[in-house]
Amino acid sequence: MSVNLTKGQAISLEKKDGATLTAVRMGLGWQAAKRRGLFGSRTKEIDLDASAVLFAEKQPVDVVFFRHLVSDDGSVRHTGDNLVGGVGQGGDDEAILVDLQRVPVHIDQIVFTVNSFTGQTFQEVHNAFCRLVDETNGQELARYTLAGGGEYTAQIMAKVHRAGSGWTMTALGTPANGRTFQDLMPAILPHL
Repeated sequence: MSVNLTKGQAISLEKKDGATLTAVRMGLGWQAAKRRGLFGSRTKEIDLDASAVLFAEKQPVDVVFFRHLVSDDGSVRHTGDNLVGGVGQGGDDEAILVDLQRVPVHIDQIVFTVNSFTGQTFQEVHNAFCRLVDETNGQELARYTLAGGGEYTAQIMAKVHRAGSGWTMTALGTPANGRTFQDLMPAILPHL
């Protein structure tokens, strides 16, 4: 059963039987908002990009995004860039896979961001969400839905962070501006 997260809400990533998750997928989905025009409604392609920034003691040490698809240690992998969104019709348009057992012990947080590479604001995006899926069985664990649009071009969506011997996910939902994850670093740092 999936949990619909609200901004700032955290959930443990421990399974009901007490076991810890071993592999998760952070999925990102979106659609271009329909615009009414003189000749009916139409949509404009929007290129959102999912990124995962790996931190060790509040310092960025690696990143996975459309130009660097696999972390240096191989524990985090991006499935590829989607330039238009809405392909999955409610499914994931981009995904980042995290093998939690392979994440090096010095990595204590992984922050997931989404940005509009082509510069459109979230007023032009419809049905945007990120979700966490147990990659071993396909079960959706949590979903954070971006609501309200806004005149910003990026969102710091969520983070997974070490909690004792396991991991916890926290929905962040912080609006920001920037075309790439590098532009978002000043907005990410307060969430570490």
